[in-house]
Amino acid sequence: METNRKPNRLIHEKSPYLLQHAYNPVDWYPWGEEAFAKAKKENKPIFLSIGYSTCHWCHVMAHESFEDEEVAAILNEKYIAIKVDREERTDIDSVYMRVCQMLTGHGGWPLSVFLTPEGKPFYAGTYFPKRSRYGHPGFIDVLTQLYDKYKENPNEIAKMAEQITKALEQSARASGTERLSLEAIEKEYRQLSNSFDAVYGGFGGAPKFPIPHMLMFLMRYYQWKRDERALLMVEKTLNGMANGGIYDHIGYGFARYSTDAMWLVPHFEKMLYDNALLAIAYTEAYQLTKNERYKEIAEQIIEFVEREMTSNDGAFYSAIDADSEGVEGKYYVWTPDEVMHALGSELGELYCRVYDITEEGNFEGKNVPNLIHTRMDRIAKRYGMTEEQLQEKLEQAREKLFAERSSRVYPHVDDKILTAWNALMIAALAKAAKVYEHRDYLQMAKRALSFIETNLFQDGRLMVRYRDGEAKHKGIIDDYAYLVWAYIEMYEATLDLSYLQKAKTCTEQMIDLFWDEEHGAFFMTGNDAEALIVREKEIYDGALPSGNSVAAVQLIRLARLTGDLTLLEKAEAIYKVFQCQVETYESGHTFFLQGLLLLEAPTVEVVLFGKQGDEKREQLIQKWQHSLAPNVFLLAAEHPAEVADIAPFASEYEPLGDETTVYVCENFACQQPTTDVESVVEQLFE
Repeated sequence: METNRKPNRLIHEKSPYLLQHAYNPVDWYPWGEEAFAKAKKENKPIFLSIGYSTCHWCHVMAHESFEDEEVAAILNEKYIAIKVDREERTDIDSVYMRVCQMLTGHGGWPLSVFLTPEGKPFYAGTYFPKRSRYGHPGFIDVLTQLYDKYKENPNEIAKMAEQITKALEQSARASGTERLSLEAIEKEYRQLSNSFDAVYGGFGGAPKFPIPHMLMFLMRYYQWKRDERALLMVEKTLNGMANGGIYDHIGYGFARYSTDAMWLVPHFEKMLYDNALLAIAYTEAYQLTKNERYKEIAEQIIEFVEREMTSNDGAFYSAIDADSEGVEGKYYVWTPDEVMHALGSELGELYCRVYDITEEGNFEGKNVPNLIHTRMDRIAKRYGMTEEQLQEKLEQAREKLFAERSSRVYPHVDDKILTAWNALMIAALAKAAKVYEHRDYLQMAKRALSFIETNLFQDGRLMVRYRDGEAKHKGIIDDYAYLVWAYIEMYEATLDLSYLQKAKTCTEQMIDLFWDEEHGAFFMTGNDAEALIVREKEIYDGALPSGNSVAAVQLIRLARLTGDLTLLEKAEAIYKVFQCQVETYESGHTFFLQGLLLLEAPTVEVVLFGKQGDEKREQLIQKWQHSLAPNVFLLAAEHPAEVADIAPFASEYEPLGDETTVYVCENFACQQPTTDVESVVEQLFE
């Protein structure tokens, strides 16, 4: 970072992204009243730049334009320039990203939006080079022409801004009277099936994103319909990603996406949320198939997160940059000579053959290790080894290469702690702890959860992020919904009823702050938050499932566990509000549709009373925890009195003597209790 310049206002911020721009010659303002007041006073348009600290093209635009004196002079003279970290202010990003998509048909980061002093948008784009190239208009030309238009035709600009704002408001007022039907699930399945890449896995062409909730949807669809193609798509994709260069075969963890259709060349940044969601997807696939490779990948993801993305306090960092020393992927790629130097000729030659390390290279003359075209059985035979012996050799090589790589300049780490993303990682750890019986994962999850509860609540209000001793920005729907998800997963991993109680409390707060009493569904921002030009509702499941999608699924789960039918009514309302939106593009709502499956497919509530450690009790719990059974909800306690406050419907059920007793219920109507646990296990899971 340059320090020979005078810093701008961003020097006082905590966001790593804003601090990256603190020594730009641009006179940046953080989002806030000061910037808007100055724009109004001086009648200047606002240039709003939104990005995040590990974004490659954000770095490119920063270097080309925001560090450039010529560009800075134009911005400083003609505009009020505001810089926003999208990961801290998802609410701002969501509003103006929608504008960009409305105006241009696409979005992405860096996001560049031009506003009136009232914050109303009149032009938007993403990356602009300094001078026109790549089919993009030059930033200097855009700045100059828009400013001239703003000054010469203020009425036209005001009219355009008003039209865009009204269109935003209209999209935010979505409401419906009919609930989304099961046909949406079938259409979604057909869309995924039609876009499936049967050669390499995944959906669509390059660039190719993991989108794990698509796989989670397909696993649930497979369980519902027993359609083998659904499971084939899941396995082909999980195997393709694990073999590809998008997976870090030396240090573990997944990169953001693949620039090609083969999963070969990654966009090298690593995000916490991708790895959390992928850990969940691989774990659920293991539950379904018992394929040990999926367990291995999930455990390696967690090993990577623990080693490279965990703070001393046990919370999780946001992201690791694609670039090091200003070069994309430099930390991760290899030449054959580098491999030979680290491993010696014999082991080096074996590693290069297995992991596709060649003189020609597969990425800008160097190599991303991958297994896309590798046949381990053939290589083992060629070298006169068993496959087990080959794996031992390759593990020795990996450890040596990891040590060698560790001497390189490490990429920038965005070390802010985001509530929603941490909650997602906690959910992933809890699920892995439950399935793999790994107590260390549970301890990791508990430490991170304790960090959130201790540092990210201010006067009872959940906040978005923590960094350098400061919690900031009032939590949005995502923060609350993901935290409810984490609490429910922690309950399922431990059967500690206190987590269920916390899930209930957090859900009550979420409804109080975000629920739209007039139309239904959740606003993105709370009723106590800063007013933006529109109060949005988001349902699109992009790289991350939307807050409404996660909230809907967790409302259903919590209703089934506690018997609170008002939560089911809220969920039903959400599936009405977004009916039209989802029916236009089912593939963009794969997490949301998991909730519809929960509403429509048969569900079973199991109430279990028995002493901890009892063999029958543990038999049922273990079978449930090891199975992918999203439609089986288990409420467990030693005595009915323990669930009186949490699940009143079950508090009057009586155990049969001193034996472990099971009630199997459908829609809270329970069959006669039984102590024949084996038959219940057979009925539910065999």
